Amino acid sequence: MQNSKILLVEDDADIREGVRILLESENYQVTEADNGSRGLELLTEDTDLVILDIMMPGMSGLRTCEEIRKRSNVPVLFLTAKSQESDKLIGLMAGGDDYLPKPFSYAELLGRVKALLRRYQVYRGKTEKQEEETEKYLELSGIRINEEFNEVYVNGEEKELSNIEYQMLLLMMKHPRKIFSAQNLYESIWNEPYFYTCNSTVMVHIRKLRVKIEKDPQKPEYIKTEWGKGYKFDAYGA
Repeated sequence: MQNSKILLVEDDADIREGVRILLESENYQVTEADNGSRGLELLTEDTDLVILDIMMPGMSGLRTCEEIRKRSNVPVLFLTAKSQESDKLIGLMAGGDDYLPKPFSYAELLGRVKALLRRYQVYRGKTEKQEEETEKYLELSGIRINEEFNEVYVNGEEKELSNIEYQMLLLMMKHPRKIFSAQNLYESIWNEPYFYTCNSTVMVHIRKLRVKIEKDPQKPEYIKTEWGKGYKFDAYGA
């Protein structure tokens, strides 16, 4: 994970400098932008993480994230002075992977950065070697996952999922009809301690996953909600 490339988009020069110095001390390669438009220009296929301020003049961080999602599944960590739960949900729905309200400690920032990079490296297959040369597939109820290349097909149509959406679907498909609580999903996929406020994070990603794989997200056939218990993959004939 050393030398991972991080794009920092923040209009406050002092915050940019402090974050850059911190990340470079951990041997990360940091590219800086002071606005969303410039950030999009600097985004490349080699970018491993985007740290993005929400409140910026011109193109907001939310709008910037939406544009990033049109071209990349790179993880996005939002920085913002807003800390209300509704603001967090808006950021996640815009395509963000995590959310860190200001002021934040450098230890907390580093923890979030390392967790996001670790998941993304695994998702892209950079840090894991395949045990077999043959491709590995998991197929249930018309959904087929190529585990070697992290590809998902629904009734033959490829779907572009974020790394968190992919891991969430893969976990539930490997255990069809098992009910996963929000705590189960959060601790398994985010690899972080669960708090009650994490429920909304899980809920948002479930909603986004349904939009991508379900014919009617309001009446899901695959990802079912068990009220008061959690979520399950409802495999036909499983």
